[in-house]
Amino acid sequence: MEKYIKNRYDFVFIYDVKDGNPNGDPDFDNQPRIDFETREGLVSDVCIKRKVRNYVQLKVASGDLDSAKFDIFIRQGSVLNEIINTVKKDSGNDEKKGLFNMCDKYYDIRTFGAVLSTGDSLGVVRGPVQFVFSRSVDPIDSRTHSLTRCCVVDKADSTTFGNKSTVSYGLYRMHGYVSAFDGEKCHFSEKDLELLWEALMNAFEHDHAAARGEMNARALIVFKHESKLGNARASQLFELVNIKKKDGIEYPRSFEDYIITPIDEIKSKVADITAGKVEVLNFE
Repeated sequence: MEKYIKNRYDFVFIYDVKDGNPNGDPDFDNQPRIDFETREGLVSDVCIKRKVRNYVQLKVASGDLDSAKFDIFIRQGSVLNEIINTVKKDSGNDEKKGLFNMCDKYYDIRTFGAVLSTGDSLGVVRGPVQFVFSRSVDPIDSRTHSLTRCCVVDKADSTTFGNKSTVSYGLYRMHGYVSAFDGEKCHFSEKDLELLWEALMNAFEHDHAAARGEMNARALIVFKHESKLGNARASQLFELVNIKKKDGIEYPRSFEDYIITPIDEIKSKVADITAGKVEVLNFE
């Protein structure tokens, strides 16, 4: 039997973009998402989940993971109701058994959860892993660039101009949470958790596109609690990860323009706050 996670985790994922659009907003002509009051850049949780799903799919396709255990439910070309209906039928119309079967087969369901009530209802799965919107450390500079093309779609089309929106540079941080209680319900294992960390740190390595420019994972700082309930509030731990511009930098254009709290300092402060009951894991 696989070992399901027994600890609570909170984490900070740090990544950046240069001359690209990390997450276009369809409500605003696909321009980079932004907080219109602070001008800080935003990236939706769904966007980063998509990167994780894509990475796991690639590992399955390469033969590194068993498709019977690490298939992806939310992917292009899937007809979700057909999958749900088939699983419910194969489970003898037992919703609880059907849910467990879905969790055991699909990595993204046992990680992020899913709404499985669109077909022959199997209910709703609350996944152990939750992401929030990413937010840039500083306000971003979003520009729209006019582009020209050397051909037209048809003879009646005389338009030879297009546009592309980019962020000159943005350093983003995302907070996330892993619940051991929901992990046990979804059969989320230690191996699944290791794959999540791997997928985040490789989220942009196989997702390059001209529109996204240069995107790179920079750091993943994980707080592993000793217990299921946790040994400190997540906000206390997140506040220990401080990111600021170096002195003299007005317009940051690279990761080297920032200073992040040294990991040894974070570990020391976490030990003081939690009496050693929260371990700090660092991925770079």
